[in-house]
Amino acid sequence: MPAYLLLILALLLRPGILPHTGWFGFTAIGASLLYFGARRNWSEMLLPVAALAAVDYYLTAHVYSYEFHAQDYLVTWGWYVAAIVLGRILLASKVSPIRVASAALLGPTSFFLISNYAVWLGAHYPGGMYAPGFGGLLTCLIAGLPFYGRDVVSTGLVLTLAFGIPATVRRLQENRALAGQHTL
Repeated sequence: MPAYLLLILALLLRPGILPHTGWFGFTAIGASLLYFGARRNWSEMLLPVAALAAVDYYLTAHVYSYEFHAQDYLVTWGWYVAAIVLGRILLASKVSPIRVASAALLGPTSFFLISNYAVWLGAHYPGGMYAPGFGGLLTCLIAGLPFYGRDVVSTGLVLTLAFGIPATVRRLQENRALAGQHTL
């Protein structure tokens, strides 16, 4: 159930879904996908991808009033699947601070590199937004750095809370149980 609640939170926090969301570029998308991959069965993995794709469509067509082209989102939707798989690989069998930190860094970093490369690839023609060659790719990557930084912080914070709160509660319950045994 927590994986579904985190997914719903991530969907609702998308800028344009509820008023006053999108504070400082905060996003729970990557963390919710990593957490979903760690906590749910393989048979459920397409649900978050479909839900996020539906929100992508809604935001594009109805909130931002742009023409929607599914091919423009294939890289993003592919990354949604990859983030779930990454969460499954890193966090399903064993959760540790190192694994959570690794997921919190690898998730946003993979999205940053893949999405910015795709943007550059689609706009690196003469007269396009970015120049052909390594210099244009570097310019594209530099333009994405502010978003990347906010994504790393958001993902790290949400994953720390998602895995840390239950672990802290368990530890407190164990300590309370041990303290109760010692008083008998």
